[in-house]
Amino acid sequence: MPASATASAESEAALGEFTHRQILKVMSVLLVSLFVACISGTVISTALPTIVGDLGGQDQLAWVASAGLLTTTASTPLWGKLSDLYGRKRLFRLALIVFAVSSALAGLSQTMGQLIAARAAQGVGVGGITALTQAIMADVTTPRTRGRYSGWIGSAFGVATVAGPLIGGFLVGSDALGWRWTFYVGIPFAIAALVMVERVLKLPYVRRTVHVDYLGAALISGAVTAVLLALSLGGQKWAWNSGTTYTLAALFVVLGAGAVWQEHRAVQPILPPHLFHSRTFNLAGAGSFFVGFSMYGAMIYLPQYLQIVRGMSPTRSGLMTLPMVLGMLSASIVSGRLITRFGRWKVFPLIGLPLIALGMFLLSGMDVGTPLPFAGLHMLVLGVGLGLSNQVLVLAIQNGADPDDIGIATSAASFFRSMGGAVGVAVLGAVLSARLDSGIPALMRERDVAPPNGTDLGDLLGSPSAIQALDAPLRDAVIDGFTQGLHTVFVVGAPVTLIGFLAVLAIRESVLRDGDDGDDAAAEPADGEPSPTADRAKAGTPG
Repeated sequence: MPASATASAESEAALGEFTHRQILKVMSVLLVSLFVACISGTVISTALPTIVGDLGGQDQLAWVASAGLLTTTASTPLWGKLSDLYGRKRLFRLALIVFAVSSALAGLSQTMGQLIAARAAQGVGVGGITALTQAIMADVTTPRTRGRYSGWIGSAFGVATVAGPLIGGFLVGSDALGWRWTFYVGIPFAIAALVMVERVLKLPYVRRTVHVDYLGAALISGAVTAVLLALSLGGQKWAWNSGTTYTLAALFVVLGAGAVWQEHRAVQPILPPHLFHSRTFNLAGAGSFFVGFSMYGAMIYLPQYLQIVRGMSPTRSGLMTLPMVLGMLSASIVSGRLITRFGRWKVFPLIGLPLIALGMFLLSGMDVGTPLPFAGLHMLVLGVGLGLSNQVLVLAIQNGADPDDIGIATSAASFFRSMGGAVGVAVLGAVLSARLDSGIPALMRERDVAPPNGTDLGDLLGSPSAIQALDAPLRDAVIDGFTQGLHTVFVVGAPVTLIGFLAVLAIRESVLRDGDDGDDAAAEPADGEPSPTADRAKAGTPG
């Protein structure tokens, strides 16, 4: 028997032998790690105005927020592929170390440039943690029982979503701590996770002949970076109709074409082309993209409504998002248990994605006078939709993947969702900026209100506390302009989400397997397509 075939057989034999108690121990490691990775992106939201005031560089604020998301998205496929080659535990440990060291460097930063560089490095660690969490869960569970545990992954994300702003508000407001502790706070959790990894995480490791596709990784990362830079900073740092935008677009096309060429010729590509031969992979990936578009868009712009339009403190605005988090948590757990019981998954995103669109539409109608219980109900609808869709689509991609591709298929699912989030934040941010640029001056002219001499629109759009401190007529014009802008943001997000619904609707569902990943792939391939395992068996080539 060929060595590679033997390795594959050993890998399959080693998987699926975990008891419920053993899986719970592994899940404890994953949940702690995922929580600290997710909270790193939300804890700084309340600290950014203070950070800018301390380090200076208001024009670089967008880089602090987007640097981590950019590197997380670009590095995700590489983490998944390297874990397939070198083993999950080794790469998971490395991701935690990168996260801890970069968090310390971010807290020690003395300039905005240092902080942006540290945030970019932190995003690389976050990319590894989030991608490998899903891949390790796939190693220790079967596709059908995985639904039982996937809800917990969603709960860790939900708790981090609401806990981040609360912790950040407390740290920034503390005289003894300050904004630097928004970065330091994750380090003890990362160290604890490293200790738990050594004691708990006992995963099978099969030695393989390794051919790392460094050129493919560089081309994919470069293409992603080019498009995210264009979408994140276009219309803000430079005009959309500018040489910079066209240069980044050309770079994306050239590097993207080079990546496709390289992935077809590489011995072990970062994104294996045969993954895209699966109907489920393509359509579920598209669904994940649009879930990410709405999820990250809501997470970024809901606080704008709560803090600027409603005048809430950062801590209170975090508490106000509890209905969304509870909806996400409960829907993730319930759907996971039902998937485990019945082996069917498609119905959940088919319900969830329209609920996301409905939630976005309901949010678009909120203004300064919306009763808080109604606002909470709108957020609850959105959260339930996210809980029914987010983790389930990852599960669908894993179910159709070949055993040797679980790591890269899982990280690809995270990649699609992160890309959707990056595009969503960028597109909706451009929509909001355009509406503010036109809407607020129009309201001031209509109400015969003028800003103080030497003050432009950018000066009026400061922190929430600065906006609340404006003279009443001017403050009302700014807040009403924000309300109109956020209305447009959520109106745009609603129909975009429905594109994801159409993608999921086109998937031909297969019952989730009871055995290990790939055990019966040839007997019951996803979507009625030939599985990679079956194809290789027919061709007489090793898996």
